[in-house]
Amino acid sequence: DVEEVTRPARAFHRQLCSSRVLAPACGSGNFLYVSLEHMKRLEGEVLETLHALGDTQQSLEHTGLTVDPHQLLGLELNPRAAVVADLVLWIGYLQWHFRTRGDAQPPIPVISNFHNIVEADALLTWKKKVPLLDKQGNAVTQWDGVTTKKHPTTGQDIPNEEAHIAVYEYTDVKQAKWPDADFIVGNPPFIGGKDIRAELGDGYVKALRKAYDLVPDSADFVMYWWQRAAELARAGKIRRFGFITTNSLPQVFNRKVVAQNLSAASDAKLAPLSLIFAIPDHPWLKSALSDGQATTDHAAVRIAMTVGERGEHLGHLYRVKSEGDTSAEGTDVELTEEIGRIFADLQIGADVASAMPLDANEGISSRGVSLHGAGFIVTPEQAKSLGLGRVPGLEQHIRPYLNGRDLTGSSRRVMVIDLFGLSSEQVKRQFPEVYQRIYDLVKSERDHNRRATYSEKWWIFGEPRSAFRPALKGLSRYISTVETAKHRIFVFLDISTLPDNMLVNVASADAFHFGVLSSKIHVGWALAAGGTLEDRPRYNKTMCFDPFPFPDASEAQKVVIREVAERLDAHRKRQQQLHPTLTLTEMYNVLEK
Repeated sequence: DVEEVTRPARAFHRQLCSSRVLAPACGSGNFLYVSLEHMKRLEGEVLETLHALGDTQQSLEHTGLTVDPHQLLGLELNPRAAVVADLVLWIGYLQWHFRTRGDAQPPIPVISNFHNIVEADALLTWKKKVPLLDKQGNAVTQWDGVTTKKHPTTGQDIPNEEAHIAVYEYTDVKQAKWPDADFIVGNPPFIGGKDIRAELGDGYVKALRKAYDLVPDSADFVMYWWQRAAELARAGKIRRFGFITTNSLPQVFNRKVVAQNLSAASDAKLAPLSLIFAIPDHPWLKSALSDGQATTDHAAVRIAMTVGERGEHLGHLYRVKSEGDTSAEGTDVELTEEIGRIFADLQIGADVASAMPLDANEGISSRGVSLHGAGFIVTPEQAKSLGLGRVPGLEQHIRPYLNGRDLTGSSRRVMVIDLFGLSSEQVKRQFPEVYQRIYDLVKSERDHNRRATYSEKWWIFGEPRSAFRPALKGLSRYISTVETAKHRIFVFLDISTLPDNMLVNVASADAFHFGVLSSKIHVGWALAAGGTLEDRPRYNKTMCFDPFPFPDASEAQKVVIREVAERLDAHRKRQQQLHPTLTLTEMYNVLEK
C-alpha cells in the first residue's frame, strides 16, 4: 500500500513546510539564507524518497506545499539590512528553484511580501523615548567611550569634549515580543559587557537591565538574546535555539546566564535546559578589504557555539584539535567529539563550574589596584624628584608597581603613587609636590568620570582594594599570577610591590600555598574553571581560587612541598638575575617545548 508506506514521510514534509525559523538579530539575512538552503535540501531528499516509494502526487504541482521564505522570520534594527535580508531570501529561493527545476515557471507571484522580516529592536519595546534633561533643561550627554584627544600637558588620551552622545529616558519598558517560531538561530551583536554603556547609551542600558533582571550587569550583550531564547525553550514555545557568541560565554560573567537555565534556578516553574551541542572555542574568520581586493583575515578572534533544548539530554561537545591554513572558504579545523552532559562552562566531566566558594578562602585573594589615572605612574627618577628619599614617610606612598607584562615579560621598572588612607588635605600638607602632580595630571581626567567616588576622591586609585589590604598586613611577601596569560605561573612578590588590576593575588607568604597553586592539580582546575580571552586562559579568582579545595596535607607533606616551592621560586629568580633579558614567558615557552 503506497499510501501507508509513505504516510510518515508525507507527514514529515508537511511539518517541514510549516516549521518556522527566527533570527532575532538577522542582519542582512545570512543565517536565514543558510537555514532556507538546508530546509530546501532536506525537502528534496524527502520528495526523492517519496518518488522512490511510488508516490508521484507529492510534489509542488499537486499539493502546492513547499518550503519557501514565509517560514524564515527576522528582526533587525537596521532598516537597510532588513530590506536586504528579505531580498536575500527570495534570491535564495529562486536560485534553488531554477537549480533543481530548470526553466520551469516559479510559483506566481514570483515574489511575495510576507512581512516576515521586521524592522525592530529585538530586545526592548517602550512607550516613549525622550532626551534626558538636567535641572536647567539642557540635554544630558555622555562620553562615547571611544573618541579621545591628547591632554595638553601630559599627552595622555582623555575623553574628547566634542565626542558625546545624547542620553535618553525610556518609559513603560518591556521585553520585545518575538514572532512565534520553532527554531531560533543567529549571531547577535558582539559587544562586551564593559562596552555596552558606551555603545548603546546610559538610558538604553538602564532600560535593558530593568527588562532583563536575570542577566548580570557584567554579561556581554549577546547574553540577553541567549537568556530570552533559553526561557522560550524551557517554556516549550520553541524546540531549539542555536547561537554563535564570543568565546567568553564560559567565563563567569556570562556563565551565570547559562547555569541558571541549566539548573532551572531562574524560574522553577520552567523545565531545565540542556546543551545538546557546543563548541567552546573555535576560530572566527573575518573578511577584509586590502587595496581594493577581498581578502581573509584570520584574526585572533574566537567564538563559541551553543544549542539549547528543553529537558534533560546528553550533548555533543566538540573541541578544536588542530587548525590548518586559512583558505577562501575559511579555516580547516579538525574537531574531537565527546558525548555527555554539557555544563555551563561548556565542559563534560566534573562539574567544576558549580563548585561553591569556600569559607577558608574568603577574603585572601583579590585583583590588584585599578588606577583610573595614568598620572599615578612615575619613573624612579620622577619619584626622586617628588621627594622619595628626602621627604620622610613618602616611601610608604611611592612603591614599585607591576602589571601583567611587567611580571611575565619585560618590566617597565616603574613606580606608583599610592595615597590610599590620606585625605587631600593631608597629601597637600605632607607631600606638596606629589599633590601638585596628581592635581595636574589626574584630577582633570577624573572630573569627567560619571562615577561620583572617582571624581570626588580623585587623588586615590579608582579601585584601591581597601578590603584586601588588611589581609596583606604583616606579610613580607604574597603570591601573584597574571589574570590572562599563556602559561599559568605563580610568583612571590615583595610586600612593597603594588600589583595592577590584571594581577590576581593571594595574601599568603607560605610556600606550601605557593606550591599547591603551582601544582598540575591546581593548574588543571584553573583551566577547567576559568575562561579564555581569545586563545589565552583566564584566572578568574571567583571560580579558580575561591572554590578550590587546598589539600589537608600532613606537616611532613607540607615540609616537602614548601622545600620544592622555595627551590622553584629561587631557581627562576636566579636565572633572571644571570640573564637580565630572560622573561618568565620565554622560560616557560622552553619548558613547554
